[in-house]
Amino acid sequence: MDLEGDDAAGPKNTQVCQICSDDIGKTIDGEPFVACHVCAFPVCRPCYEYERKDGNHSCPQCKTKYKRHKGSPPIQGEEMEDADSEDAGNKSNNRISGVQDEKQKIERMLGWDSSSGRKEHLATTNYDKDGSLNHIPYLAGRRSVSGDLSAASPERYSMASPESGIRANTRVVDPTRDSGSLGFGNVAWRERIDGWKMKPEKNTAPMSVSNAPSEGRGGGDFDASTDVLMDDSLLNDEARQPLSRKVSIPSSRINPYRMVIVLRLVVLCIFLHYRLTNPVKNAYALWLISVICEIWFAISWILDQFPKWLPVNRETYLDRLSLRYEKEGEPSQLAAVDIFVSTVDPLKEPPLVTANTVLSILAVDYPVDKVSCYVSDDGAAMLTFETMSETSEFARKWVPFCKRYDIEPRAPEWYFSQKIDYLKDKVHPSFVKERRAMKREYEEFKIRVNGLVAKAQKVPDEGWVMQDGTPWPGNNIRDHPGMIQVFLGHSGGLDTEGNELPRLVYVSREKRPGFQHHKKAGAMNSLVRVSAVLTNGPFLLNLDCDHYINNSKALREAMCFLMDPNLGRTVCYVQFPQRFDGIDRNDRYANRNTVFFDINLRGLDGIQGPVYVGTGSSRSGGKDSKKKSSKHADPTLPVFNLEDIEEGVEGTGFDDEKSLLMSQMTLEKRFGQSTVFVASTLMENGGVPESATPESLLKEAIHVISCGYEDKTDWGNEIGWIYGSVTEDILTGFKMHARGWRSIYCMPKRPAFKGSAPINLSDRLNQVLRWALGSVEILLSRHCPIWYGYSGRLKWLERFAYINTTIYPITAIPLLAYCTLPAVCLLTGKFIIPQISNIASIWFISLFLSIFATGILEMRWSGVGIDEWWRNEQFWVIGGVSAHLFAVFQGLLKVLAGIDTNFTVTSKASDEDGDFTELYMFKWTTLLIPPTTLLIINLVGVVAGISYAINSGYQSWGPLFGKLFFAFWVIIHLYPFLKGLMGRQNRTPTIVVVWAVLLASIFSLLWVRVDPFTTKVTGPDVTQCGINC
Repeated sequence: MDLEGDDAAGPKNTQVCQICSDDIGKTIDGEPFVACHVCAFPVCRPCYEYERKDGNHSCPQCKTKYKRHKGSPPIQGEEMEDADSEDAGNKSNNRISGVQDEKQKIERMLGWDSSSGRKEHLATTNYDKDGSLNHIPYLAGRRSVSGDLSAASPERYSMASPESGIRANTRVVDPTRDSGSLGFGNVAWRERIDGWKMKPEKNTAPMSVSNAPSEGRGGGDFDASTDVLMDDSLLNDEARQPLSRKVSIPSSRINPYRMVIVLRLVVLCIFLHYRLTNPVKNAYALWLISVICEIWFAISWILDQFPKWLPVNRETYLDRLSLRYEKEGEPSQLAAVDIFVSTVDPLKEPPLVTANTVLSILAVDYPVDKVSCYVSDDGAAMLTFETMSETSEFARKWVPFCKRYDIEPRAPEWYFSQKIDYLKDKVHPSFVKERRAMKREYEEFKIRVNGLVAKAQKVPDEGWVMQDGTPWPGNNIRDHPGMIQVFLGHSGGLDTEGNELPRLVYVSREKRPGFQHHKKAGAMNSLVRVSAVLTNGPFLLNLDCDHYINNSKALREAMCFLMDPNLGRTVCYVQFPQRFDGIDRNDRYANRNTVFFDINLRGLDGIQGPVYVGTGSSRSGGKDSKKKSSKHADPTLPVFNLEDIEEGVEGTGFDDEKSLLMSQMTLEKRFGQSTVFVASTLMENGGVPESATPESLLKEAIHVISCGYEDKTDWGNEIGWIYGSVTEDILTGFKMHARGWRSIYCMPKRPAFKGSAPINLSDRLNQVLRWALGSVEILLSRHCPIWYGYSGRLKWLERFAYINTTIYPITAIPLLAYCTLPAVCLLTGKFIIPQISNIASIWFISLFLSIFATGILEMRWSGVGIDEWWRNEQFWVIGGVSAHLFAVFQGLLKVLAGIDTNFTVTSKASDEDGDFTELYMFKWTTLLIPPTTLLIINLVGVVAGISYAINSGYQSWGPLFGKLFFAFWVIIHLYPFLKGLMGRQNRTPTIVVVWAVLLASIFSLLWVRVDPFTTKVTGPDVTQCGINC
C-alpha cells in the first residue's frame, strides 16, 4: 500500500497507540501504519479514522490536519477514489448475495413468508458497505425472537441477527473481560474508538458463508454500525451520544468503605484464630457449637460483602433516545414490548388490583402500536375474565385522560388516593372538571368490579355460565382447555377520542390431570409462546398483578440500555428496584427490603449485573425468558431473548449459521411442534407476517399453550423460564449470567414500579418461606452455583453473590443454635468464652467496631437510613430462625423424599380499613413457634441469671454482664416479632399465652433442677461439734 509521508516513518520501537494503547497495526504490505506524515505520532488506524470523522480532524501532537490514506472512507469535502468505491461495492454485493441465499433456504425450509422486515433490511446493507456513511445501530432488542435460536451467549455469531449482511466480525472477545469494564456509559472517546476498531474488519472479512456476521450481542463490539435506517449525517451530535452512562461512587465515600472491609476481614481472622486456640474446657460443647456457628457466619459475611465491592450508579438520557429513534413526522423506531401480567387466585389477588396494573400498562408513555399486554390467568377464573372485559372498556376513557394531562401514576386507584396538590403544574382550564368526571367514572368502575367479586364468593352448583348461556370452560380449574380472548383487537382498540389503544389479551393455558404445569414458570413460558405468535415483540416485561407502572416512562428508561448501540448487545435484562405502597411508617418487618435493593444490587451492577428478582425487570426478546422482565412483587424490568439462557447446540461453537440451517425437525424438537412459533423466532425485527390472518394466529396460539406442547422439548431446561424452583427468577437469571450475559440496574428518580407487600407478620413469614424454599431447591439441584457454570463466563464475585443467594437459608441452623446459647449459658452458669486477657479484649472490641463502621460507611455511600438498616438486621434474625429454618427442612423433604409442599399465594389485599389493620391482625402459623420459644427461654434466662447473681454476691456480677449482653442481643433483634405477637392494644392472643406459660414453666423447672436458687455453703458439720462449734 502506498502511504503518504513514508519519509516520516515513526520510531521503530513504538508499536502502541498513544490514544487507546492497542497495537498500531500494519498495512497490507506489512509496514507499520503511520497516521501523520509530519510527526509520525503513533496512532492506530481505528483512532485515526475516528479523529478524521468525529474528532478534531488533526494529529493530537502536531495538530496537522490528517490526510486521507488509501482505503479510508471519505468524509465531507473529500472525494472517494474509484478503486476504493468499486472494491467496497463488490464486497458488499457478494456478502449480501451470500446472506440472502442462506435466508431464502430458511424461509423455504419453514414454509413461512417472513420477508417483511428482513429483505428490506438486506437490500439496504449495500448502503452501509460502501463505507461512505456511518449509521445508527439497531436497537439491541431488534435481535428479538427473530434469529436468536442457538447463540446462547453474547459471543456467538448469528446470521439471523439484526446485523446480518452488515458486519462480518470474526473477532472473538476475551471472555474474562467484562464489557462493562470499559465504561460503556461514558461519553468520552473510548466508546467510539471501540466501535471504529471494528470498521476495518468489515471490508477484510472473508465473504464465505461460514463467516456469518456477528450478532453483536457480546463481543465487546460496542459501537458497531448496524442500523441502516438512519444516516449519521442526518442526526445531530446529541443523538449520536450514548443513551446511558455509568457513574462510579465518589472515591471519598467508597475507598474508606473498602478499607474497613479489608480491616474487618483481618480482625475477623485474628478473632477466629483466638477462638479456635482458646477452648473453654468446662463448657466444651457450648464452645464448640459457638465456634462452628461463628465460622459459618464469617463465610456467609464474605459471600455477602465482597460482591458489594464495586457499586455503581447509572444515568439515562431519554431525550437522546427520542432523538435517535423518534423522528418527527416519521413512525417511531422504538422496539415493541410484550408485557406479561400473571395472576392465579382472584380472591387472594383482588381483581381491582390487577385491573389497576393493566390500566397503568395501557396508559404507559410509549408508542401504542409497540405495546401489547398479556394477562395470564392460571386459575381460569371467570371473575378475572369479566374484570378484564370491564377494564378494557374503562381504558377507553382512562388512557386519553392520562396522556392529555400527563398524570402520574397512571393506576387510577393510586392516582386518586394521592395526598398531594393535584393541580400543581396543571394549566389546562378544563383539567379540574375532567378530573372530577374521571374520578366519578372510576368509582362506578370500582362498583362494577366489586359487584363481580361479591357475586363470585359463592359458586353456583352447576358452575359459572357465560352471557351466551354456555358453561364457563374453566369451571374445573384442574381440567380445562386453553383460552385466549383479545379484548383490545389485533390492530388495537380505539379510545373515546378515536386514537388507537395498546393490545390487551387474556390468556389461560390448558390444564389436564396427569401433566406437570410448573406453576408460575410454566405460565410465563406459555405467555412467551403466545406473544411470539400474536405480536412477537422483541422485548418482554413481566409484572406481578399487584405491581403497577408508577413511572410512565419506565419502558423508555429500560430502552436507554437495551437499545443503546454500545451496551445493548451484551445486556439480557434491566432490573429496577422494588418499591411498595401501603407499608407502615416504621416498616416493622422490613418489607421495603431497602438494603437488598439499594446496596446489594447496586454492588452487583458493577460486576456483571443484578440478580433477576422477577418483577420489574425488562428482557430483550428472543422470547427467551426471564431476567428481562418485570414480575410479581419486584419492580424490576427485564427484557429477554430465547437465546439469553439457551445452552446452545452442541458442537456448533461460534458458527451461529449452523443453528439457523438446522432442519425443521430439529428446530421443532427444541421449541415444540409449531412451525409458526419457530418461524417467529427467525424474524429479526419481531412482528408477524402480513400474510397471516388473525384467525390462523389465534388457532396457533391455542396450540402453543396446550399442556402437552412442552413434552420432549427444551422448554424449562434450556429455553424460557427454568423449571425446578419456586424462585424461577433467580434460577433463570443465573443461567443467563453463566452464559456470559450481563444485566443492568436502573434506579430512576421516580420509582418505575410500585406494588403491595404483606405487612402482616404471618403473611410476611410465609412470603420469606417461599423465597428461601426456592433457594434451597436451587442449592440441591444441578444448577447450584457452587458447581454449575464453570465452563461459562460467570465472574467470581457474581458467583459469590449467587452462592450466597442459595445458601443463606442454611444459616438458619447455626443462627438458631447461636440464639439459644445465651439462655443456656445463663441457666447453667457457664459461658462460651474463657476469661480473656487485655490483648484479647482489644480484638473483641475491634471486631465490634469494624462491624459498626462497615454498616455506617455502607449507609453513607448508598443513602440507606439507619432505621432501614437496623430493621433489615432485625428481620434477618426473625426470618432466619423461622421461615428459613422451615425452608431447609421442606427443601430436604422435597428433594430427597419427593414430598412437595403447596405454594401459597401471598395475599394482595389492600388496607381498605385504614390504620394498617392488616398489620395488627394475628394469624397463627407454625412459623411462629421457633422465635416465640427463643424469646421465652432468653427472657427466662435473664431472670434466672439476675436472680442467681443477687443470691451469690457481687463477685458473680462480672461474668454475668457478658451473658446478659449476649441474651439482650437476641431479644432486641426479636423485638419486632414480640410486638407482632402483642397485637394493636398489647393484647396477646390466648394461644401465645398458653405457649409462653408452658415453655416458661418447662425451662424454669429444668433450670431449678440444674442449678437451684439456694446457695451452696460449706461449713462445720453441726452433728459432730454441736451448735456452739
